[in-house]
Amino acid sequence: MAARIPVTIVTGFLGSGKTTLVRHVLANAKGKRLALIINEFGDVGVDRDVLKGCGEETCREEDMIELANGCICCTVADDFIPTMKALLDRPERPDHIIIETSGLALPQPLVRAFNWPEIKPEVTIDGIITIVDAAALSEGRFAANETAVNAQRAADEMLDHETPLGELFEDQLICADLVVINKTDLVEPPALTRINDQLRQHMRPGTGLIHASQGAVDIGALLGLGLASEDNLEGRDSHHELEHNGEPHEHDDFDSFSLRLPPEADRQALLNRIEQTIRSHDVLRLKGFAAITGSDARLAIQAVGPRINTWFDRPWGPDEPRETALVVIGESPLAKQAITESLTALVAAE
Repeated sequence: MAARIPVTIVTGFLGSGKTTLVRHVLANAKGKRLALIINEFGDVGVDRDVLKGCGEETCREEDMIELANGCICCTVADDFIPTMKALLDRPERPDHIIIETSGLALPQPLVRAFNWPEIKPEVTIDGIITIVDAAALSEGRFAANETAVNAQRAADEMLDHETPLGELFEDQLICADLVVINKTDLVEPPALTRINDQLRQHMRPGTGLIHASQGAVDIGALLGLGLASEDNLEGRDSHHELEHNGEPHEHDDFDSFSLRLPPEADRQALLNRIEQTIRSHDVLRLKGFAAITGSDARLAIQAVGPRINTWFDRPWGPDEPRETALVVIGESPLAKQAITESLTALVAAE
């Protein structure tokens, strides 16, 4: 049992800061050799590209594995288990494995997968970390869903309504061993206190709760928890499991697509188009990277609702095509053609 490789599961709602947190862990691994499994949503490897190079000594490129065939909790048998077995069969095993789930993933099926006989003797869940967006919660929302926002504000109590997004948020909280409230630098202290109190109502007793800005958390608080969460499943049931006796779930309420665009001459014009597109078409989440004419660095883009964060994350590679690549996520059905036209500025001016 002592030889089992510890695994940290990082879950959280769309745009909460999972990738930022993982970047911080990779950059501060203190000699641990890490393997990273990324459950990308969409067919553009945005998260993997953002993470490349931030932990070269501790997480080599071959130890960064992307699962792009759909939500990890829906593809446990076909995708996740074979990936874990292949990783464990390598001659050089990692000291620790980190799994960054899709923002749409239910953590419960993934946690139960660690009891599958193919992998249980060799890995154990060190801890399940759920990261939430303090700025969004302080505004009475957890997603760019105006109906849900209005329902929250009217009830003056977080997640007191029955929507797919609300249930998903609660499911991630109830499964967590540690909840990280991220983006606390954007929230005033009274609002942060209120968020703490609201989150506690949906967390299991004994679950840790810590604050972070830009995903910066002491690595000692994230790794080495030794909780063996797969052996402690009581009280972690999702809404779907409670309602359907553990039958497989589907994410029919969500849709996504990706697109690639040529380099953009005007950075602000691109960001303005993105913001207008999000507002006009109820886009829940947009992420990716952009090529800006005249810049040798790639512009990373992360948007949740109308809030857009950008930064130049790394120089373009010598053989890398300089193009913009975006993933758009929203509630089904997405108006893909209209969104694409809006982002490419093909909509005729009125």
